[in-house]
Amino acid sequence: MRSPHVLSSLLLAMAALPALAADDLSACLDRLAPKARAAGIGEALFREHTQGLVSDPSVLEALDYQPEFRTPLWDYLAGLVDQQRVDDGRALLEEHADLLERIDVQYGVDPATVVAVWGVESDYGRTFGSKSLLRSLATLSCAGRRQDFFRGELFAVLKLIQSGDLSATGLTGSWAGAFGHTQFMPSTYARIAVDGDGDGRRDLVGSVPDALASTANYLKRSGWRPGQAWGHEVTLPKGFDTSVNGRTARRPLSAWRSRGLVRADGGELPADDRAAALLLPVGAEGPAFIVFRNYDAIYSYNAAESYALAIALLAQRLRGDEGLRAAWPTDDPGLSRAQRRELQQILVDLGHDIGPVDGMVGKLTREALAREQARLGLPADGRAGQKALQALRANRPSPAPAR
Repeated sequence: MRSPHVLSSLLLAMAALPALAADDLSACLDRLAPKARAAGIGEALFREHTQGLVSDPSVLEALDYQPEFRTPLWDYLAGLVDQQRVDDGRALLEEHADLLERIDVQYGVDPATVVAVWGVESDYGRTFGSKSLLRSLATLSCAGRRQDFFRGELFAVLKLIQSGDLSATGLTGSWAGAFGHTQFMPSTYARIAVDGDGDGRRDLVGSVPDALASTANYLKRSGWRPGQAWGHEVTLPKGFDTSVNGRTARRPLSAWRSRGLVRADGGELPADDRAAALLLPVGAEGPAFIVFRNYDAIYSYNAAESYALAIALLAQRLRGDEGLRAAWPTDDPGLSRAQRRELQQILVDLGHDIGPVDGMVGKLTREALAREQARLGLPADGRAGQKALQALRANRPSPAPAR
């Protein structure tokens, strides 16, 4: 959750963003038409799918504010690696056991990792993203930073529609253009996606086999090593020099064993001498991890340490691991999605209009929570943590008497 200072800066930055008028977007797309033709996109198809598009200012607002980089790690993981996602993932491991076994044989990526990516990216196909893909990419192609990059993505998705892999009808995704069960960017889709169900199309929106096989193919091509772990939670000896950490600061595993690192669950570190790095995502006071090449493959999916840890830790839970041994260095841990929904329901019962009770802590939820925190004499930071939930529980309205 952002601090009030960061939130204020975000609102100021949003206000400063120039709007992209409809005629400006239309003129920009007219200028892009020759480049689309040069990229192999038919002129009629380009016009059909870009004519009449209206810009979406919200995607420009989101361009510099990704939650992977701005949310405390314990909050981020509490919502992504909660019991609900673990239970759902284990059920899907059983449901798709034959498919996942075939994928493991073909690509060498274990079922739990593939399903963990699916769970983190779209909650197992429940949330593909609500943004019109073509509208988002057209807006980002004509305004904001990295316009050349997003133009490439716009052309990539149009070519996927042209090839018959995708239907443009109802095509939605994230603000940045990632879409489908495992949220591929269009250019990645074009390069990496495979036909997992044998119907002659690569459909990562409508086909679970295509999506899961494509995810495994992505990890394989990113250097995944079959049969190896992504890493292990470790315990540091007293007085350990924590300056030698970081995902890219690799050393032979023997060097880490000689420094006294041991697995937190009491198991043995691998006896070989593969390259390994020490990860201290919140410093020496929080959980520590020794990570291998497979962690880097996960990291390449979306270059954020918090994101890679979410997938790695969810995969561990899907295999039956009980979770982290060390605690996060906070006296106010984050909330699971069930707890977030409980917090939202109490806010609704208190008379706040926050929209749907969906476990997604957005602007309306934060504002309502900040008002309740102020009323209760608490720091009004709008952060949905355990302390806020406990305070609301203690002050929730009594049910109306039965008549």
